[in-house]
Amino acid sequence: MNKKEKNQLIDVLNKMLEENKNFYLADISGLTAEQSSSLRRMCYKQNVSIQVVKNTLLKKAFDKNATNFDQLDDVLKGNTSLMFSDSPKAPAKVITDFRKKSEKPILKAAHIEDEFYIGDNNLSILEKLKTKNELIADIIMLLQSPAKNVVSSLQSSSSILSGIVKTLSERKE
Repeated sequence: MNKKEKNQLIDVLNKMLEENKNFYLADISGLTAEQSSSLRRMCYKQNVSIQVVKNTLLKKAFDKNATNFDQLDDVLKGNTSLMFSDSPKAPAKVITDFRKKSEKPILKAAHIEDEFYIGDNNLSILEKLKTKNELIADIIMLLQSPAKNVVSSLQSSSSILSGIVKTLSERKE
C-alpha cells in the first residue's frame, strides 16, 4: 500500500469516527475463517459494521480527529477490529453472544457518546446501556405515572361519590 492509499484510508477512518459516536475496538485474532464469517453475519443482523484495521492507520485517524482519543493509545496493540453501530449496546451484545461459542472477540475498548470504556471487564456494563430513545421512553413513563394515578383515583372516587349521592338521595327523610 503506497502513501496515497494510506492517506485515503486514514481519511475514510477519520470520517467514520466523526459520523459515529459509538465504536468498539476488539481483538478477533485466532478466529477461524468459519468463525470470522459467523461473527460478520451476526454483526450484519444486529446492524453493526466490523472492519479489521491497522493500528498505525487507526492511530493516525485518531490524531487527525477533533476528539481526543489519547486514552485509546495503549489498546492499539495486536489485532484490532473496529465495530460501529448506532446503538451503544449492539456491539457488546454481539460480542457477548458470540463468546458463548468462542473465547474471542475480546473487547479492548469502547467509545460511547464521548466516554471511554477500556478493557474487557466493561463488556457487561456496555451491554446494559440504554439507547437515547429507551431513556426518553423511561422518562416519559415516569412522568406519566403520577398523572395516571391521579386520573385513576379521580375516576374511582367519582363513582364512589356518585354512589353515595345516589344513596343519600334515595334515603327517606
